[in-house]
Amino acid sequence: MLAARRGELEALTRLDDASAALLAPVLDVPADAPSIVDSLARLPAGMLPAVDVSALPEAGEHDPVRWGVPLVPVIGLADSDRRLAAHGAAARAWAHHAVVRLRLGPDRAGPDAATAAAERVWRVTGLLPEQCDLLLDAGDVCCQADVRLAEPRIRRAAQWARRHAWRSVTTAAGGMPPALSRLPADEPVRVDRYDWSLWRRLADLGVGYGDYGVGCAVRDADEPGDRTPTLRWAADDAWWVYRWSRRGGRGDERFADLCRTLTAAPHWSPAGAGFSWGDHEIVRRARRGAGAGSPANWIAWSTSHHLAHVLAALIRPEPDQRAG
Repeated sequence: MLAARRGELEALTRLDDASAALLAPVLDVPADAPSIVDSLARLPAGMLPAVDVSALPEAGEHDPVRWGVPLVPVIGLADSDRRLAAHGAAARAWAHHAVVRLRLGPDRAGPDAATAAAERVWRVTGLLPEQCDLLLDAGDVCCQADVRLAEPRIRRAAQWARRHAWRSVTTAAGGMPPALSRLPADEPVRVDRYDWSLWRRLADLGVGYGDYGVGCAVRDADEPGDRTPTLRWAADDAWWVYRWSRRGGRGDERFADLCRTLTAAPHWSPAGAGFSWGDHEIVRRARRGAGAGSPANWIAWSTSHHLAHVLAALIRPEPDQRAG
């Protein structure tokens, strides 16, 4: 589940075919986003992104069926009849299925109310339950208390989901905290991946895995004015956040120092530059082979590594982990 911004979209376009086939991206389009149609057209062949336009007005130009690019509509249980009808048209035009996003905080309700809402979705869109992927979105989980609160909610929702013939069921959460500018600079800072630990606790459910990439699950939580060179590097149970503010003089040298520190760290992948496109770009800059880039580049490289790391973890055979 990625914000439909330049950095995240660039990371998707750089995926190889094998990795792209294993991902089902859900793109959350912010209210102030420029058109993403051109970016969607550049995604790897065969990748059909799900697009959530719930932050956009319901005017005609925001109707995805008019964009002319293949996609999967993301449906909210509280969407208006007008928007549901548009989602149904988009589903029939392209993928013949949709994603139903159940937000476990705002959409909290008993099983009967949830069934009534789902039946309204199917009726107005003209879709069948088996044409809908259910996304159980736990939202922001940034501490152990959030994990303890989210786990029983997801378990209750998963139990309710068994009443219906969903095409698939996936749970998702986001563990990246907002306001990274509050973290110390010029040293790697460990940030626990509570979204990953939550999913591991739910492994017995057999549901699919989803997260918010390297972004915060709270919409618009990232600070657009923060231009301190920052990387968010995924490891097994944590991110390592690198914010470099003062080492070196020029910006390029400062970022090269950041990259050299990262590539020498224990959490750097043994595969090195070959692990992902993002890792390759970091190695280039560690060797002073390119410039420092921009905040969008830093998100793109971090996202690229994150996607590769998560895919590798999900296919790694472990007795206490089950990939959905």
